[in-house]
Amino acid sequence: MSLTKADLIQQIHQTHPNLTKLQSTNFVETFLSISKLSLIAGKSLLLSGFGKFNIKDKNPRRGRNPKTGGELMLDARRVVTFKPAGILRSRINSD
Repeated sequence: MSLTKADLIQQIHQTHPNLTKLQSTNFVETFLSISKLSLIAGKSLLLSGFGKFNIKDKNPRRGRNPKTGGELMLDARRVVTFKPAGILRSRINSD
């Protein structure tokens, strides 16, 4: 089961009764927008106690089409990586 954006908005709304549903939605949308813009600009996103999102540049490389077995060239690209914080990693592994 996944935690969706709608679930996140609902949980924020429930835990902060002074916020309206619209304010909770705006908060989540603003946070996600700032996060996306940071990553698009090539900046890392560090959330203390949670983890760090990084942008990595991948070089072009030879690949293989698994269906046909034919070789092809994969383009250079940027990927997002995530490294969980030590606190989060230990909590996930202790349960």
